[in-house]
Amino acid sequence: MSMTTVGARYRDLKFGVTRVVMRDGKDGVRYMRAEQPLQPHARRMTDRLLHWAQTTPERTFLARRTRNADGSTGEWRHVSYREALAGARAMGQALLDRGLGPDRPVVILSENSIEHAQIALGCLYAGIPYCPASPAYSVVSVDYDKLRHVLETLTPGLIFASDTARYGKAIQATVGKDVEVVLNEGAIEGRKTTRLSELLATVPTPAVDAAMQATGPDTITKFLFTSGSTKLPKAVVNTHGMWCANQQQMRQSMPVLAEEPPVLIDWLPWNHTFGGNHNVGLTIYNGGTLYIDDGKPTPALMQETLRNLREIAPTVYFNVPTGFEAIANAMTTDDALRKNLLSRVRMFFYAGAALAQPVWDTLHEVQEREIGERIVMGTGLGMTESSPFAIFITNPNVKAGYLGVPTPGMELKLVPAEGKTEVRYKGPNITPGYWRNDEATRECFDEEGFFCTGDAVLWIDENDPHQGLKFDGRIAEDFKLATGTFVSVGPMRSKIIAAGAPYVQDAVITGINLKEVGALIFPAAAVRQLAGLPAEATLQQVLESAPVQAHFQKVVDELAASATGSATRVARLHLMHEAPSIDKGEVTDKGSINQRAVLKHRDAMVDALHGGTLAFTLQPKAN
Repeated sequence: MSMTTVGARYRDLKFGVTRVVMRDGKDGVRYMRAEQPLQPHARRMTDRLLHWAQTTPERTFLARRTRNADGSTGEWRHVSYREALAGARAMGQALLDRGLGPDRPVVILSENSIEHAQIALGCLYAGIPYCPASPAYSVVSVDYDKLRHVLETLTPGLIFASDTARYGKAIQATVGKDVEVVLNEGAIEGRKTTRLSELLATVPTPAVDAAMQATGPDTITKFLFTSGSTKLPKAVVNTHGMWCANQQQMRQSMPVLAEEPPVLIDWLPWNHTFGGNHNVGLTIYNGGTLYIDDGKPTPALMQETLRNLREIAPTVYFNVPTGFEAIANAMTTDDALRKNLLSRVRMFFYAGAALAQPVWDTLHEVQEREIGERIVMGTGLGMTESSPFAIFITNPNVKAGYLGVPTPGMELKLVPAEGKTEVRYKGPNITPGYWRNDEATRECFDEEGFFCTGDAVLWIDENDPHQGLKFDGRIAEDFKLATGTFVSVGPMRSKIIAAGAPYVQDAVITGINLKEVGALIFPAAAVRQLAGLPAEATLQQVLESAPVQAHFQKVVDELAASATGSATRVARLHLMHEAPSIDKGEVTDKGSINQRAVLKHRDAMVDALHGGTLAFTLQPKAN
């Protein structure tokens, strides 16, 4: 295995893939794979659960703080690998007794929890597919359209929700009376429900162990729905073979996972592949421990995350850019946070959006001050359809947008497309398709069986393919101005986020078929500090305050000064005081903004922006 150990400036970390093999195809197409092959791996994830339950039965698998009556969190509740396996067998037997299967799977409506995990592990053990649906479809949505779509696509035989206070209304509105509803607490008036404790009390029989033994690499583990942009979400089929292959790929690309059992403290939602496949999977596969973080990178919940990080020292830490931004800022003054978080962490890892350079700078500054070295910031590229890990960095010198090289066993196909290069995937970690949607499945695979990602890439160094690739946006997001000039949305977004840091969460680029580029800015929470107004001030008052307007006037002026033409010049900028909509698909649970959905649903605002009638629109000052 080819590995490189980084120098003393960074905390020691090995990189599993540092060299690639290239071959040329027709019409400018190129193929790329890791030099090292994929090594043998488990056939099903339950094999790994069994292994750790037998070899380290008392090691903590999952932990979550208890909930107090007032909604606050208390002490940690731990579940060992022995307890996790026992619960999986009991739950699996209960689900097996109900005749559930691919055509009548389990749908989990609730957020990350030990109870959520107990249902999921029972499904895995018994060979019954499940789907963790986005909690936002139940507790944020007002029309429940996406939840209805999930249920109509899957036709579940059993629904689980943690409680009725938050999920009861959605269940009443969307779940047929013929579908069993299992609750951890609460009741639904006029409807018979089952307690989760009843399922866990089921006595397992040899039948459930036989069911587990009958599963294999092609057995469906779960359905994960895409976020959806202009179309309804699609149900991505996930199998044991995909998941296990991907975990072995991760283990080879990130050898740190195999060097010691990983310890995670993690909030990332399990209905997304980052949290549910990547992080839960690496915990089970490598015999690690996952502390469920009930915090989130939002003003209301970030303090819970910081509290947990002062207490739990992870060995690897995963988050989205907004989370790292809040942590970086907190570490500048929070000695306990800085000391504990940096005490044994070997790698940070971000995904989901661009990480602004000022955040990198702050992280490096506090790391060097506390421990005299930097922590490698890992990143890469993947998607729900790739389980998700696909591409990972090759060395510690990471910059915003760097992706790296393919993980072992997967081949990339680099295809010229509309002036860019699309990256396509083939490998054992790629989904066989979308559940009950043959048309969408056919559309997503090319004539050679490569999955068409829609992601565009560039070489980090055109003369050295071993350094790998960097991100160049989404091909479907790019557009032409009326002049015929292409606007590259991904790089433009990154440039705006960096220029406006730390006050920009994301930017939606406008100007399709127009003469100039515009931007709708979704502000970060830090913008309130910039305004200097009382805490009760509305977001609109904050954004229209003189300090905030002055800051973004400077941003738009600086962007204009560095532009090389109309396609790279932001001619109009507006700060959004209305949050993106979950119902309309404008934002995911992780906070990622969907460009196409925002443009579709806010077309009148875009027209007003470019028509000069939208209030508080900023334009570059004349030189």
